[in-house]
Amino acid sequence: MIKKTPSGWLVDVQPGGRGCKRYRKTFKAKVDAVQWERLMLSRQVQASGQSSVKGVKRLSDFVKLWYDLHGVNLKARNTYSRLLALANALGDPLADSFTAAEFAAYRAKRIAEGISPSTLNRERSYLVAVFSELARLGHWQGDNPLAKLRPVRVDVPELSYLAKEQIEVLFASLRQSVNGDVLLVAKLSLSTGARWSEAQGIVAKDVQLGHGQWLVTFHRTKGGKPRSVPVDDRLACELVERLAHGRFVPCYSAFRTALVRSGIKLPVGQCAHVLRHTFASHFVQRGGDILTLQKILGHSSVNVTMRYAHLAPSFLEQAKTLNPLAR
Repeated sequence: MIKKTPSGWLVDVQPGGRGCKRYRKTFKAKVDAVQWERLMLSRQVQASGQSSVKGVKRLSDFVKLWYDLHGVNLKARNTYSRLLALANALGDPLADSFTAAEFAAYRAKRIAEGISPSTLNRERSYLVAVFSELARLGHWQGDNPLAKLRPVRVDVPELSYLAKEQIEVLFASLRQSVNGDVLLVAKLSLSTGARWSEAQGIVAKDVQLGHGQWLVTFHRTKGGKPRSVPVDDRLACELVERLAHGRFVPCYSAFRTALVRSGIKLPVGQCAHVLRHTFASHFVQRGGDILTLQKILGHSSVNVTMRYAHLAPSFLEQAKTLNPLAR
């Protein structure tokens, strides 16, 4: 366990479990504390013989080892339970004899049962990451058993966005909500392209006036990096006035209810990001630059942002003027 104390970052770890020797050490930097904790756990694993694939070591054992040395520090807290459930669904095979063919057979069975290919591709990625990380840490000497297993091809769904008239209908429905924050959070998401959780999570200090313009800074982002987006004066004043009284109350369920009430139909799974997609689509349609959009949305790769490139007016115009029959 690592926790912040007045004197620094305290590591309190019992590598051998309850009843075994306990180690405590304080560090000035959290990164040093994390590295030392991993070192102590790694030494215990080596001492107990778990660093070798020899002997009876089930897939679940390797998942637990991965979690102790790496997964415990990840933001996603449910990955560990998902991996254990996956190991169990696979029959918890011996790690050193686990093959891509076993996973492929499991995958085919699950697809026949109606599980989406995207879910199974994620499970494959999880297991690839487990073996890769343990290899980096020196606890796996063989090849990654799933490295050459290709993911199932999945058709990329078309991203839906709202037309101007639909935005007006949606906002009319949001004004009917008993939740007092849902309309303002929707305005913020639609004005900045923020994910709903990012927009709902801001506090008063995240709305600042600097260099003659208002900026909203999102800290709780998917990529873990804060980003700032300008907003107009009217929205900024609304945000400052509301956030002076505390955080937004949870309002995503109110947004979903208002969306249903509006009669707007969306593809399955696109409700959560429809305002983000709407911002990006309108941004590009009105001549916005793709690289600028990448920074606004916080995409780590421009390849993700390129999903909106086909909406650019220049892109559409070139299709008409540069085709073989245009001359």
